[in-house]
Amino acid sequence: MFKLLLIEDDTSLFNELRDRLSQWSYDVYGIQDFNQVMAEFAAIKPDLVIIDIQLPKFDGFHWCRMIRSHSNVPILFLSSREHPTDMVMAMQLGADDFIQKPFHFDVLIAKIQATLRRVYNYNTEQVSIRTWSGATVDVERNTVSNEIGSIELSKNEMYILKLLIEQKNKIVKRDDLINSLWDDKRFISDNTLTVNVNRLRKRLEEIGLGRYIETKVGQGYVAIEEDSL
Repeated sequence: MFKLLLIEDDTSLFNELRDRLSQWSYDVYGIQDFNQVMAEFAAIKPDLVIIDIQLPKFDGFHWCRMIRSHSNVPILFLSSREHPTDMVMAMQLGADDFIQKPFHFDVLIAKIQATLRRVYNYNTEQVSIRTWSGATVDVERNTVSNEIGSIELSKNEMYILKLLIEQKNKIVKRDDLINSLWDDKRFISDNTLTVNVNRLRKRLEEIGLGRYIETKVGQGYVAIEEDSL
């Protein structure tokens, strides 16, 4: 499931877009505090960002510039402003597309899909099924299943699990996980990774797998294979 960050201060529009995009299996996030946009961006690690131009504190151009200085994530502008210079400015700052309000929702969906397909090439076949401690891990669907049941993980939770099971029974350093998960760790508190791993472990406990993620204090984490316990 792709994660979309919608930087939009119009609550009614945000709620409408979130509800409709969720029906297309997108995980939609908004900004809680417009004083902490970059911190929230770094914590969410979205696959695509949609930005309005007129925002509190700083405009969308500012945040596009800030995001581009730290990440190559695709960015779409969504604005009611009609000045041609706005579109030119957006593209010069590194935006991937510009959508004029009012817009037809099908057009927005088409542009999101086209951008994600181009950037991530998600139609390319790849190995997405892995086995670990008697469970089937489907990286593409973000699910983990065994004889007890099946759970769905967030993209960050699955990414952490994927990194750990790629090096089963070996310590994966905290810094390596942070660098892989977040483009700029200056915006990440020391506790952020711990919170994410604890959340992953709690979800895995639902199907009896929580104990297979071990913490190595001061080092990192290990995904233990059942036979090695």
